[in-house]
Amino acid sequence: MTPPMTRKPKERDFIETPEGLFFCVVGYLHPPDKYTAYLKYTPAVEGRWRRLGQAYHRELTYYHAHQVGQTLDTLQAHFPGYVHYCPVRDMRFSMVPHDRVQTYYRPEERLAQLLTAPADPLENQVARLTESIRQATNIPLENLGIGGSVLLNIHDPGFSDIDIVIYGREAINQLQTALTENRIPGVSPLTEATFSRWRREVEEHHHLTDQEVRWLAARRWTLVYYQGRALSLLPIRSDAEINEVYGEHYYRDAGVVKLRAVISDAADSIFLPALYGIEQVKILEGPAVEIREICSYEGIFSQAADKGQEVEAQGKLEQVDGGPLHRLVIGSSHRTGIEYFKLTHP
Repeated sequence: MTPPMTRKPKERDFIETPEGLFFCVVGYLHPPDKYTAYLKYTPAVEGRWRRLGQAYHRELTYYHAHQVGQTLDTLQAHFPGYVHYCPVRDMRFSMVPHDRVQTYYRPEERLAQLLTAPADPLENQVARLTESIRQATNIPLENLGIGGSVLLNIHDPGFSDIDIVIYGREAINQLQTALTENRIPGVSPLTEATFSRWRREVEEHHHLTDQEVRWLAARRWTLVYYQGRALSLLPIRSDAEINEVYGEHYYRDAGVVKLRAVISDAADSIFLPALYGIEQVKILEGPAVEIREICSYEGIFSQAADKGQEVEAQGKLEQVDGGPLHRLVIGSSHRTGIEYFKLTHP
C-alpha cells in the first residue's frame, strides 16, 4: 500500500505522513512531485478514532471549503512543509511531497484485503454489502473500494459510517440503477430526522432556502442507510476517465462572479469536482467575460442539475490558459464570501 503507483492517484485515496497525519487526496491534478490533498485526521491524546492505541482527531467537522481552508491555517502554523503554491491552479493549498509519504492507502486494495478476513462487526457489514452490490450489479471487485476511517483502520464499529468507493462511470450507473430499483438488500433511505439535520446544515453553510435544499436532497442517491448504518457512495473517475494532465491548462484567479446560465452538459457532474458545461450565460455581477463551465468542489452540488435546466451560481472566477475563456469555481480555497449553485426554478 505504498508507492510506486500502480494506477493514477484518485479522489478519496489517503496518505499517511511520518508525523502520523492523514491526508485525503482531492481531485485529479497533482504536481509531478506532490499529491494534492487536505488534512483529515491528526494524532491526538484523546479521540473517537483509534488504531493500535493511538487516538486521532478529525480536523474536518463538516465537509465545506471553509473547513478545508482552516486546515491550511493549522498546517501553516505547525507543518508548513505541507502548504504549497500551485502555479497551474494559481492557489495555495495543502500538498504532500512524495518523499513525505509513509503509507499510501488505496480503497480498492483495502476492500480486497478486508473481504478475505473481516476483523469486526463493521467490516463484516462491509463484506455483506459488497457481496450484495456485486450480486445486484455484476460490478467487478476492482471497481469497488472502501473509504474513510475503515480504509485507514481507525474506525469504531460503534459509530463509524460506511464509505463505498465506485470507480468508473459504467459501474456508477449500474449501482445507481440497482439502488433505484431496490435490488440491494439492506439499503434504505435516510430517515426524515436525518434528512432534516442534513437540510439544516446545508442551509446554514451554503445559504440556500429550504425549497432549494429539498431539491438537492431529492437527488442525493449517494446517501442512504445500510442495515441501519449511514452509507455514503462515492463516485470516482477510472484511470481512463482522468483526461486532464497537470499543466495541460492553467487557471488564474480573476475575482468573483455571479451568473445565470443554461446547463449544456452535466455528464461529469457525477464526479468531484463536478463539472457543468453552460450556455446562454448572463453575468449578474462581475466582469463581462466568456464563461463556459462551472466547476464545483462542493459535493452537495454534484448532480444538482440536468442538461437544459437554468441555474444561478456564484463563486470564484478563473481565467483559463490566459485567453478569453473563463470558468466559475465553487469550493476552492479562495474563501471570499458566499458560493452557491441552484436552479432558478426548483
